[in-house]
Amino acid sequence: MSADATAAATAAGTAAATAARAPRLHTLQIGLGWQGEEAGGLNRYFAALAERLPAQGVSVEGLVAATRAPGTLRQDGGEVTARITAFASPAASTVARVLAARRAVRRAIAARRPDVLVSHFAPYGAALLPYAGRIPLVVQFHGPWADESRTEGRGAVSAWWRARLERTVYRRAARCIVLSEAFATLLQQRYGVPRERIVVIPGGVDVGAMLALPSRADARAALGWPATAPTVLAVRRLVRRTGIDRLLAAVPRLRAAVPQVQMMIAGDGPERAAYAARIADAGLDGCVRLLGFVPEERLALAYRAADLSVVPTVALEGFGLIVPESLAAGTPALVTPVGGLPETVRALDPQLVLRDSTPDAIADGLIAALRGVHRLPSADRCVAHARAHFDWTTIAAQVADQLRAVAA
Repeated sequence: MSADATAAATAAGTAAATAARAPRLHTLQIGLGWQGEEAGGLNRYFAALAERLPAQGVSVEGLVAATRAPGTLRQDGGEVTARITAFASPAASTVARVLAARRAVRRAIAARRPDVLVSHFAPYGAALLPYAGRIPLVVQFHGPWADESRTEGRGAVSAWWRARLERTVYRRAARCIVLSEAFATLLQQRYGVPRERIVVIPGGVDVGAMLALPSRADARAALGWPATAPTVLAVRRLVRRTGIDRLLAAVPRLRAAVPQVQMMIAGDGPERAAYAARIADAGLDGCVRLLGFVPEERLALAYRAADLSVVPTVALEGFGLIVPESLAAGTPALVTPVGGLPETVRALDPQLVLRDSTPDAIADGLIAALRGVHRLPSADRCVAHARAHFDWTTIAAQVADQLRAVAA
């Protein structure tokens, strides 16, 4: 184990021991949706944190917009230490969901007053504001909602209203936890949150679970992927800002240089039909496959099965949870120099950061990697980097420390 990994493991163990001796902290946390029915890094982060905070002495009462929610996640003796409840269907109107969030928050606080309120998504987090004067509020900032909506084609009035709501929630927070220095800067400059109220804690990955994955050959067999073809994986929501259109534009050059290449794209979204038509029109059916939504267990197999993953984001990527997930599976990741993405891989290998997010830069990076011009980090180095910097045990301990500090 590296010195960084050893230090991280020691710190996590110390924090867990301290948490076990301290009184349990009760939190009410409101998220976006539930990972079992709606893809996205925010939902995966919310679920993973809810699973792991109880081991750090923090109980979680979670609220999400979902058609169903899992209920009890963790229990210690007779006490439920992590429970997730659905307050509205994600298919309901925005107004209906926001009103339902307010009712759910009111019921939860009446049933048991929390020590800390936590918002993971500003529109629903606004339901916490009436109580934020008496109970400290922590914001987990996953991205600028208004800006993301603007890039996906919403009008100026809608974007203005969203930005105003976000600013209100973020400025009321006693502390904002962000996933990268890039997001810390954005939160300070775009929303006027003082830097001393912002803490950077990256996203996490269960490195131990990834180590239990089968070999690359067995993973490919389980997924039905070609056994020997050079294979690239992109795990992305199919919206404009994630850059899948630019990745598709890079494929013809990539296929000319690496004829047997297979491009696997996992994820769903409003642009899926347009991308499918583009793949067919360009005659790329033989080397590009849209996998659609991939459940968690199959996604881990996909990371292991790929030779390389790529994150072609164009804008508004504060962290990119898919990068540490890929590394933990032993698969290096190429990223565009957007937002917090470079922070996830630069210490491992600066060449994993593409020169820009154009189709030519993406094609050049993939060709250099698959043809051996760029010697990629080994699987062992990728796993060691993920363990040292992104292991969930360490990340959950850091988040728990911040929640405890705010409560105090």
